[in-house]
Amino acid sequence: MKITTILGSPRKRGNTAAVLGLFEALIPSPHRVERFNIMDCTVKGCLGCDTCFKTLNEPGCVQQDDASAIFKHLMDSDLIVYTTPVYVWGFSAQMKALMDRHYSLVKWADGQVVKALLKGKRTALLVTCGDTEENNADLVLEAFDREMDYLGCTVAGKYVVPQCTKPSELGDKGEKTARQMHADLLGVQ
Repeated sequence: MKITTILGSPRKRGNTAAVLGLFEALIPSPHRVERFNIMDCTVKGCLGCDTCFKTLNEPGCVQQDDASAIFKHLMDSDLIVYTTPVYVWGFSAQMKALMDRHYSLVKWADGQVVKALLKGKRTALLVTCGDTEENNADLVLEAFDREMDYLGCTVAGKYVVPQCTKPSELGDKGEKTARQMHADLLGVQ
């Protein structure tokens, strides 16, 4: 299985990265994992120009940045794991730019979807937040569901690690979440 993980945190060594690292460490061979750290990538915001609709089998975005390479990996993946800390009840700004660019992955003509480049892909979301899930991470979970529905993806799991703002506050919550993700997403107990 080819697994692509996307670290959407501006902190490469923060709590979101720590939990994602624990999950990735549990993945055995022959599964392959490739991680994209959004902070190492240049992903510009969507221009809304609809030029991407002119091509059916690739994103076709006019912007020349790292989003195209990331999307190629997503299209070739069996499982995509998105991760983000909660920022103002939503995705981090870095992850939001990538999520907005997903627009180029669904092709429209005459008000109808004619092709969805990630259709049927299994996806998951890992969220960390400084407060409880309720009234904090609930909106990002809903936004993720709607985005994956738009893309035609199957949400295989959503995971929230609450009440942590730095790795030292994770306690055993991070490891428990990583193990639950491993069990749910890879079918391994």
